[in-house]
Amino acid sequence: MKIHFIGIGGIGLSNLASLYLQQGHKIQGSDVKESEITKELREKGVKVFIGHKAKNVRKKTDKVIYSEAVSEDNVELKNAKRFGIKCQSGAQALGEFSKNYFTIAVSGMHGKGTTASMIAQILQKAGLDPTFVIGTKPGSRLGKSRYLVLEADEYKAKFLNYHPNTLVLTNVDREHLDFFKTFNNILKVFSQYLNQVKDLIIANGDDKNIDKILKSRKGKKKVKVKIKRYSLKQKEAKNIKKILKIPGIHNVSNALAALTIARALKIPDNVSFKALSEYKGSWRRFEEKDLKIEKEGARRRREGGGSGVVKLKIISDYAHHPTEIEATLKAAREKFPKRKIWCCFQPHQYQRTFYLFRDFVDVFKKAPVDKLIITDIYDVAGREDKNIKKKVSPQKLVEAIKKPYALYLPKNKIVDYLKKNIKNKEVVIIMGAGDIYKLIDQF
Repeated sequence: MKIHFIGIGGIGLSNLASLYLQQGHKIQGSDVKESEITKELREKGVKVFIGHKAKNVRKKTDKVIYSEAVSEDNVELKNAKRFGIKCQSGAQALGEFSKNYFTIAVSGMHGKGTTASMIAQILQKAGLDPTFVIGTKPGSRLGKSRYLVLEADEYKAKFLNYHPNTLVLTNVDREHLDFFKTFNNILKVFSQYLNQVKDLIIANGDDKNIDKILKSRKGKKKVKVKIKRYSLKQKEAKNIKKILKIPGIHNVSNALAALTIARALKIPDNVSFKALSEYKGSWRRFEEKDLKIEKEGARRRREGGGSGVVKLKIISDYAHHPTEIEATLKAAREKFPKRKIWCCFQPHQYQRTFYLFRDFVDVFKKAPVDKLIITDIYDVAGREDKNIKKKVSPQKLVEAIKKPYALYLPKNKIVDYLKKNIKNKEVVIIMGAGDIYKLIDQF
């Protein structure tokens, strides 16, 4: 099949494209700009167009798969429909793909990528050769067994396209309010999703919102689905904390979820614990790097007998919701209790920043960091409200935090500021779901 992807540079769609490529299909796609992901796709043999143009979609194309961020008036999508080509959103295509597998879906506002990655690693360690599609890098693999591990996203209720055999539910939180509008709507959609599960729900027993949803399902006429809970109160939690290479109590919880699914699949505990002990994390989830930089005037100091070289610990992290930020910063302080910690945060999407403004302020007011730099809000194409963009800014966020350690800086001035002010063996967390991670290369 010849398949064209609109928005192929997104992490979710690029992983789906890679999966189809591994199946032997002819893949091409387009995106608004060049990126690390589009370059990697080209290296795999995918033809990538930069810019959306009607001529990118030819009549002989068998299927068009588009990102949920793509609007109905996209010229490529309109052209595909004019030709009568089958068109599906990424979630619809993935839902169709999953029908051929025993699907293990991982959902929740936070931790689903890490949890899904842990599950995939355990299944591989157990010799079960799974297929997986996860919103990270590398995020897709075509296995030979019947098992599919799927990170099932809640944005725009995309997960309603899936009917998993087993669902792992990590947490339910106030998120994507630009789509859901109210928390009550979030609970309703999750409840609907849970009714689509075929066999087993593995639920975080420490999450009160999940408990609400599960209780609301009681008494409804529905094929009986088993429910298993995992919790940080389990005796295994202490052992897992000891063996995990990635810090934070939230990752202990993620690992417990993975252990619970492994037990449901009759995988021996020694295999699971071995896999978890070897898990090194995934792209932009507390991803650590050691760097050496020359401070301003370093050459003069070297000539005078000093080194002028500063050793840094850089952590790249995808956290962009207050709950995730709190978990990441606590994990950093736990791992580096005596080091000075800097956090450089790029708010992700104006609407998220607006709807959760007070939550962001509260989290950063009590953040266990020594210095906080907040930069400009990452503008998410196709997901912004012009009126809201006028109401919120990083400067307003800094003003509301009212802490001497918090300041605003444009993104292009952050690295120079750090080079002037940072000292040896300090920790810098580059945080956000946008393009702020590219700052690391500028060091």
